Amino acid sequence: MQTKLLINGSLVPGEGQSENVLDPATGKPIAQVAEASGAQVEAAVAAAEGAFDAWSRTTPKDRAALLLKLADHIESDAEAFAELESRNTGKPVAAMQGDEIPAITDVFRFFAGAARTLHGPLAGEFLPGFTSMVRRDPVGVVASIAPWNYPLMMRRGSSLLRSQAATR
Repeated sequence: MQTKLLINGSLVPGEGQSENVLDPATGKPIAQVAEASGAQVEAAVAAAEGAFDAWSRTTPKDRAALLLKLADHIESDAEAFAELESRNTGKPVAAMQGDEIPAITDVFRFFAGAARTLHGPLAGEFLPGFTSMVRRDPVGVVASIAPWNYPLMMRRGSSLLRSQAATR
């Protein structure tokens, strides 16, 4: 299992304290991951900010293609992802294979479609006399903390997507 950090297109080991990733069903370690140091976090943010200008100009077609490629990759390795997610979350493998992995690939495919429809009216008004619109514009670098019970879906494969984009 790959446990390095993706910073500016390179996989690097974390420089911080090592943490055990535990299987909640057994309490046994499934991996040991070194945390990012403060300098590595700053480097990752700087790299993301540096990539933002070019990424924000990426065409909807190209964004959608990358998301579809990621969905296909997860689907083709569904058994391995289901096993790992089962060990990571403590959920039964059958639930991962039958429910979550298909839902995860569907989420990527949904957002691939959404990427190609960047602007549009929203049905209904929120305030009388005002028109409601949805705009999907890149706004910049964000950070998220993935919940333990849906980590693969919540991470949305950002590091996988970036590493695949780098190999195109």
